[in-house]
Amino acid sequence: MEKYIYMDNAATTPVKKEVLEEMLPYFSEKYGNPSSIYSLGSASKNVIEVARDKVAKTIGADKKEIFFTGGGSEADNWAIKGIAFANKSKGNHIITSKIEHHGILHTCEYLEKQGFEVTYLDVDEYGVVDLEQLKNSITDKTILISIMFANNEIGTIQPIEEIGKIAKEKKVYFHTDAVQAIGNIRIDVKKLNIDLLSMSAHKFYGPKGIGALYIRQGVKIDPLISGGGQERNRRAGTENVPGIVGMGKAIELAYENFEEHNIKLLNLRERLIKKVMENIDYVRLNGHSTNRLPGNVNLCFRFIEGESLLLSLDMEGIAGSSGSACTSGTLDPSHVLLSIGLPHEIAHGSLRLTLGDFNSEEEVDYVVEKLIEIVNRLRLMSPLYDKIKEEK
Repeated sequence: MEKYIYMDNAATTPVKKEVLEEMLPYFSEKYGNPSSIYSLGSASKNVIEVARDKVAKTIGADKKEIFFTGGGSEADNWAIKGIAFANKSKGNHIITSKIEHHGILHTCEYLEKQGFEVTYLDVDEYGVVDLEQLKNSITDKTILISIMFANNEIGTIQPIEEIGKIAKEKKVYFHTDAVQAIGNIRIDVKKLNIDLLSMSAHKFYGPKGIGALYIRQGVKIDPLISGGGQERNRRAGTENVPGIVGMGKAIELAYENFEEHNIKLLNLRERLIKKVMENIDYVRLNGHSTNRLPGNVNLCFRFIEGESLLLSLDMEGIAGSSGSACTSGTLDPSHVLLSIGLPHEIAHGSLRLTLGDFNSEEEVDYVVEKLIEIVNRLRLMSPLYDKIKEEK
């Protein structure tokens, strides 16, 4: 294959060269266990604290409020379950939205089986939660609101500041899954009244298998993993030192180059959307047209199946997805697209292209060129498309 174009950066990003170089010594040369008291162990403990400080500064937190995890899903599970079990004497009600990542939704479903009650908020046609419904859903039993910062499929950014104000006024903990937002949006947890925030390094050019949970000082939360006294007795298990070092470097780079990164991705995104809309009919942009992540493009092509589209793109050396990377192996349409009101037959024709630092205008143009060819070819096999053409 002569050309390979990767446009699935919402699923994962490549580890940047500078990040890998910083990690490498901690696999073989500086391999000490951070819990050991001799110098090799102390060196590992010190670099963990340096990385913790980098993560904390990025979101306006204190380093003592950052706890490293095995990724975003673990951070989500810890936030939801930890708050639920630690505060069940106060109440058993949790509020979330219908378009959350499955790390949230499946955790809430688990808690429902444990006797907790969960309200799943509706969203509008752009994927934005209904703030009035949120206010009306809060009861004296509500202990947690969990709303994602930006949607992983359609890229819509939620009104986090307004949600934070509501939660603070009602004295309810507020958690946000910011896995897609970190590196793409500037975040100040204090200003936004966020009590807990999840992130994952592999979404911003860091390694897989490492993430973090911000827990505001004073938040009452149970540990998710019990064992040793690591992470100040809140998250047991020997620390992933190379991963933590990589995460620290990746988040540092992400915000050093923040403006440049965002301008580039916005330009590529608008170029891709404009060219697709001008050259392909019966196509719909999903999510908000402007209030969305800079590199997110989610489209529905009528009269074709998303799976066929993805396979055809792959044969041309182009990587995209039909939605969340965690569910793209299923045949069911995206729960996000159904929640914003799309019928099954249209939701099935979805394509998510997410741009990153290593994409170019030339790649965007090539992808659009191949998309036009593939969509036209697949529609030739669609009796529904034939019928529409005849009616016109």
